[in-house]
Amino acid sequence: MRKRSYKKSFLMFAIMLAVFIIFTLLIKTIDVRAIGPEKSKVGFASLNDYFHNMFDYNTTFYKISKYLGYMSFLIIGLYGLVGLFQWIKRKCLAKVNKNVLILGAFYALVLVVYVLFEKIVINYRPVLEDGVLEASYPSSHTILAICVCASSIIASPRIFKKNVKIFNILTGALLVGIVLTRLFSGVHWFTDIIGGILISMSLCYLFMGAVEYNKEKELLK
Repeated sequence: MRKRSYKKSFLMFAIMLAVFIIFTLLIKTIDVRAIGPEKSKVGFASLNDYFHNMFDYNTTFYKISKYLGYMSFLIIGLYGLVGLFQWIKRKCLAKVNKNVLILGAFYALVLVVYVLFEKIVINYRPVLEDGVLEASYPSSHTILAICVCASSIIASPRIFKKNVKIFNILTGALLVGIVLTRLFSGVHWFTDIIGGILISMSLCYLFMGAVEYNKEKELLK
């Protein structure tokens, strides 16, 4: 690792966050039309309408995306158990693998972002959920998939010693599977998926910077 490479990751975090914010503002201003259920409005209406007609509501993909999403929580639980086991064994939270602790803080941040966009409605879904409109932007499943799976791929070589490559291949496949099935399910606008990717990339660069910063501190000891 090059010295202070964490600075580049933190810079990329800021850049991607800025791109996400700009993209969000554009959604609220460009081609905003009432093409959703109950005359709900969405930006980039022509683009979103095109993809929604291409990927109309599909219950099979919707169910698959939900079940794959649950598997993301298994990954979170796995690292939670690793941290708990190390805490009990070493009898001190400070002696737990720092990358596990960084993961825990990262998961907490992702939860905050998730709740934030449940409260701040940018647009509503293209389909009704149980007969009501629900917040749609950015796609929470996309955020969950990318943030959990990508952070796991980054952190796993620093936490586990065996079968890391196989684990990361399966994790990467899970990431792709969730994002694609969410798109094909038709429960989100296309821009919801893009927004989810952008904010997730920003958060993952922040996580990568934290991991690299911790590694550099360890090397300097």
